[in-house]
Amino acid sequence: MNTIQTYIQDNKKRFLDELISLLKIPSISADTTYKKDVLNTADFVLDSLKKAGCDKVELCETPGYPIIYGEKIIDINLPTVLVYGHYDVQPADPIELWTSPPFEPVIKNTEIHPEGAIFARGACDDKGQMYMHVKALEYMTSTGNLPCNVKFMIEGEEEVGSESLAWFVPRNKEKLANDVILISDTGMIANDIPSITTGLRGLSYVEVEVTGPNRDLHSGLYGGAVANPINILTKMIASLHDENNHITIPGFYDKVENLSEEERAEMAKAPFSLENYKKALDINDVYGENGYSTNERNSIRPTLDVNGIWGGYTGEGAKTVIASKAYAKISMRLVPNQDWKEITQLFKTHFESIAPTSVKVVVKPHHGGQGYVTPIDNIAYKAASKAYETTFNKTPIPQRSGGSIPIVALFEQELKSKTILMGFGLNSDAIHSPNEHFGVWNYLKGIETIPYFYKYFTELSN
Repeated sequence: MNTIQTYIQDNKKRFLDELISLLKIPSISADTTYKKDVLNTADFVLDSLKKAGCDKVELCETPGYPIIYGEKIIDINLPTVLVYGHYDVQPADPIELWTSPPFEPVIKNTEIHPEGAIFARGACDDKGQMYMHVKALEYMTSTGNLPCNVKFMIEGEEEVGSESLAWFVPRNKEKLANDVILISDTGMIANDIPSITTGLRGLSYVEVEVTGPNRDLHSGLYGGAVANPINILTKMIASLHDENNHITIPGFYDKVENLSEEERAEMAKAPFSLENYKKALDINDVYGENGYSTNERNSIRPTLDVNGIWGGYTGEGAKTVIASKAYAKISMRLVPNQDWKEITQLFKTHFESIAPTSVKVVVKPHHGGQGYVTPIDNIAYKAASKAYETTFNKTPIPQRSGGSIPIVALFEQELKSKTILMGFGLNSDAIHSPNEHFGVWNYLKGIETIPYFYKYFTELSN
């Protein structure tokens, strides 16, 4: 394996050029305008897996966007690693806040990435991290260092709920059979502080619609006499948290896992600077549920956030109207034991119950998924830890993430497999935001580290 650093340096320019070509394709799954681009991205991934050394590659049709499947089976008696990733990306809005066009990737030096970072939508989430696995496979197959079997399952709907994946997995259990699932769609604490994500929050995503009068009304003639849906909606949303920023939906916390003081003390050992955190976000203070630290609020506690709100006149100048309708998109991040379908129903029941009779309220569930915790005493975690130790010269810190990858719980349910989350992004990489980026160093470090996971997982499996 000592040839891997040489291989990466010899192929560094090509590895970056290939990723840049992938990032140029605007594979926005949430917007049907980009359907052709999403399909072109699927073709790109399929071709890349062929070139990387997969003996079998398929474009698997689904009710939605296709899933790309690839495999390299060298011996059925050896362990099998299933790599999951996604080729779709978030919308790039608001475009005007990008310092360079979101689908015209450029490499820029930053304070955190002095060696350069690739700025583009999807650079870190998840094209850059997914493509690390493709290039790691290329290294292992071209140099004869693949120690076990590998399968790939790359989907195109992660950013919109993975509905087609949920359809595909139960129908292809034999094809997807594995000993462990490997995913890089998370991050680590810092470039000099490696970490392995051991927990993910679940998700419930809904849209609400509040309707008042049957048309927009003149605010002078009707103001004060007719319910204003925007006013009503904002009051309803404000009531979802109390003065301690505790969510007020009845039953919301009934199944929340409460960590012991010992577990919370272990979490607190992870390096964290509150001042640097505030500085990076340009905020004067943090905000959240009373009684919990910042790192606890964004990982082991459930949340409720408005992701978008609109209604009425928002164009230039003034228009004095009372809007007929107001809307909001709301997401709830959930912790283990909270069932997303149950939480969605609790939200719907509560939100409709607090509406005044002067308006009509509709709650439309979008998608969701369960939370997940992976054990740190199994051989897959130990293999990942040893891989980081080899390339970082440090033992990685286990940490829970505030993000959600809903299909991880599905994989365990359907495939009976544990998932290892080896992320190489940073919290500062602005995923889902303008100016998303991924460090060149991180990209190459991932390619260097992943093959060691295969090596140690195979050794520990014997």
